[in-house]
Amino acid sequence: MHSVTMEFKRPAAPHPEKANWSVDEVEVLLGLPFMELVFRAAEIHRQFFDPTRVQLSTLVSIKTGGCPEDCGYCPQSVHHDTPVANQPMMTVDEVVAAARQAKANGAGRFCMGAAWRGPKDADLQKTLEMVSQVKALGLETCATFGLLRDGQAEQLKQAGLDYYNHNLDTAPDKYADIIQTREYEDRLDTLGKVRSAGLSVCCGGIVGMNETRRDRAGLIAQLANLDPQPESVPVNNLVKVVGTPLEGAETLDWTEFVRTIAVARVTMPRSYVRLSAGRREMDEATQALCFLAGANSIFYGDKLLTTGNPDVLADQALMQKLDLQAL
Repeated sequence: MHSVTMEFKRPAAPHPEKANWSVDEVEVLLGLPFMELVFRAAEIHRQFFDPTRVQLSTLVSIKTGGCPEDCGYCPQSVHHDTPVANQPMMTVDEVVAAARQAKANGAGRFCMGAAWRGPKDADLQKTLEMVSQVKALGLETCATFGLLRDGQAEQLKQAGLDYYNHNLDTAPDKYADIIQTREYEDRLDTLGKVRSAGLSVCCGGIVGMNETRRDRAGLIAQLANLDPQPESVPVNNLVKVVGTPLEGAETLDWTEFVRTIAVARVTMPRSYVRLSAGRREMDEATQALCFLAGANSIFYGDKLLTTGNPDVLADQALMQKLDLQAL
């Protein structure tokens, strides 16, 4: 009796800089055989980046808690009963000290986050000095302050801001299940203001929020079809915090997270794809596969806004094991 072997035929690969991705096309990519998908993403990664280099960013919450939005994943929302208390804004000196420490630890970009729906003019004025002084340290600067009004992005740009982060969070069809206090179009409007001001865009989303694979395809398609594509794409794996509506969300299988990283790389070949929230819950092997699949940026430090992040020494040890170097 003869055994029969099935020959695997590699599906045709799209051009590495294809535009106008449909949700169906992205879903097909997510469904490729796991090893084939990772291999394809690794090939594309090497066309546009040095696979041994990783961009390191540090994120500091300059204003924690008390946010009026009701994002179902966020412990900083006033709508949820969580351990995160409303805290005053950090001072300029405190932020600059944190930035100096981040630079000493090897970070090249310093990101400032605030729990606002959007900055009031008085709030924004306080942040402009922070941005200016952090920039003077020789770091790239990034801010995530929520929805922007006319003229605010230009003020941030003038102060020395390089990147503005504003995530789409999830697919348009899934969005209302996660957030009710702002519309999807509000997010796109802020991204338009950021681009018009000449700022670079940091825009990604969160997976593991009980979404389907097609929902993940919808998020990636939205990101990939931004014109131009985001310079940075943070991919967050939900950190389940007690008191939030998503504390009981089903844990996303690690292979599905790696698939998401790989498809982000395939569809956005020139973007930095960043391992963001949820990395503390990943073992080293999963993180290594993410780097192989095209991730080339991480948040670096002991805290990511209000949730834990692998500490600096652990990150340095992992990068040494994987022969990765900081940009």
